Amino acid sequence: MEEKLVTRFAPSPTGYLHIGGLRTALYSYLYARKNKGQFLLRIEDTDLKRNSKEATQAILEAFNWCGLDYDGEVTYQSERFEIYKKYIQKLLDEGKAYYCYMSKEELEELRAKQEAAKERPKYDGRYREFKGTPPQGIEPVVRIKAPQNGEICFIDGVKGEVKFKVEDILDDFIIARSDGTPTYNFTVVIDDALMGVSDVIRGDDHLSNTPKQIILYEALGFKIPKFYHVAMIHGEDGKKLSKRHGATDVMEYKAMGILPQALLNFLVRLGWSHGDDEIFSLEDLKKLFDPNHINKSASCYNFKKLEWLNAHYIKTLSFEEINHQLKEFGFDLSVYEKAEFLLDLLRERAKTLLEIISGAKSIIEVPKSYDEQAINKFVNEKNLDLLKKYANELSNQSLASDFESFTNEFLQKNDVKLKDLAQPIRIALTGSAVSPSIFEVLEFLGVEECKQRIENFLKVRRK
Repeated sequence: MEEKLVTRFAPSPTGYLHIGGLRTALYSYLYARKNKGQFLLRIEDTDLKRNSKEATQAILEAFNWCGLDYDGEVTYQSERFEIYKKYIQKLLDEGKAYYCYMSKEELEELRAKQEAAKERPKYDGRYREFKGTPPQGIEPVVRIKAPQNGEICFIDGVKGEVKFKVEDILDDFIIARSDGTPTYNFTVVIDDALMGVSDVIRGDDHLSNTPKQIILYEALGFKIPKFYHVAMIHGEDGKKLSKRHGATDVMEYKAMGILPQALLNFLVRLGWSHGDDEIFSLEDLKKLFDPNHINKSASCYNFKKLEWLNAHYIKTLSFEEINHQLKEFGFDLSVYEKAEFLLDLLRERAKTLLEIISGAKSIIEVPKSYDEQAINKFVNEKNLDLLKKYANELSNQSLASDFESFTNEFLQKNDVKLKDLAQPIRIALTGSAVSPSIFEVLEFLGVEECKQRIENFLKVRRK
C-alpha cells in the first residue's frame, strides 16, 4: 500500500504570520493537495512565556483570509507535554539519552576555555557515561547521546545531497531542559513522526536543525521524512526580507487592499516557476506545483510585481469575489444601483481594493469640497459658462442613455473641444480631476444627479 503524503505547517505563535511563513505553508499545502494527501496545521506553543493568543488567532485569521484549508483539528504542542515526557523517558531507559548535571558556571567556564583555544564551543560529554552520585542542588537537563564522528547525509528535495560532518556541528545536545520542558528539535521530531508527516517543506534557516532531528528519528526508531529546505526571500537590496523592506505581516497586505489570490500567486512565484507562466489560480497550482522545482537560490521581493498581479485579479475576478473582499472593509457595492457597472468603471485603473473603495466613494458621494489645484488648472470663466449651458441642456436629454453622443453634439454646436469641458465636468461631479471615463460617470449618475452636482459646483464657484 502506497504511503499517504502528509505535509504540515508549524508556526510559533510569538508574533504575526510573516509572508515567508505563508509561502512555506502554501508550498506544503499545494504539495499535499496535488497528491490528495493531508496538510496539517500545528501551533508550536511550548514557549509559554513568549506565546500569544493574539498571535495564534492572527495565524488562523491569515489562513482563513487566504483560503488555505487544513485537515483535521489544529494541533497545539502545549497540550502534548505528557507525550514528550514519555519519549524522553524511553530514550533514558534505553541508554540513548542521559541526565547532565553540569552547572551554569561549569558550562560558562568550559565555553570560555574553548573560545580562548579558538575551538568550537560545545558540550564535552562529561556526564555521558556518568554512574556516580549526582551533585546536590542541580536540576539536570537531558542530553541525547549523539554520534561523535562520521557524517550525517540526506537528500534534500531542493538542495540535493547535503552532508554534515559530525565533529563540526554536533555535541550531545539538550532534549529536555532542567524544568522538564522539551526542546524545539525534540518536539518537532515527536510530532512529525506521530502525525505521520512524510514531507517537511521549510525555510533553509532550519537546515542546521536537520542533522539533530535525523539523530532523534534514528534513536526513536521513527521513519525520517523527506526534507525540502527553501531559500529565504530577500529584499531588492539582496538582504533577508525584514520590516525595513515594507510589510511582512500577512494581514498588513489585506489592510493595503491586496487580494488573497494575488498574494498567493505572488508568493508561489518567489522561488518556484512553471515555464514562463506568471498567473496561477489556486486550483491551477494544486495541479501544477512540484517542490522539486523550487529554486535553490534566494528569491527577490518586488512590490511592483505584487501590485501588477493585484491589478490583474481586480480586472478579472467576478463581481461577487471582489465585493466579498470589499465587505471586509465594511464597504458593500451591491447596495448601490448599477453596482456591477460601477465596478467595471473602476477596475480598469485600480491596483488595490482601497483604490476601488475611494474611487467608488468619489462617484457615489456628492462632493463636499473640490480640488483647488485641479480648479486652478482646468477651470476658468469661459468653461464655467460652458458648464452652465451643458447642465441646462442636460434636462432635455431623455434618461441620458447615450451621454457620449449628446456631449459630442453639444461640443460641435458650441464649436469647442472635449478638453474644454471634460475636466470641469469631472471636477463638478467628483470633486477631482481624476476619475474613470467621464461619459461612464455621467451614465452611472444619471441626468438629474449630474445636473444637480454641476449646479452645486457652479454655486460654489460663483458666490
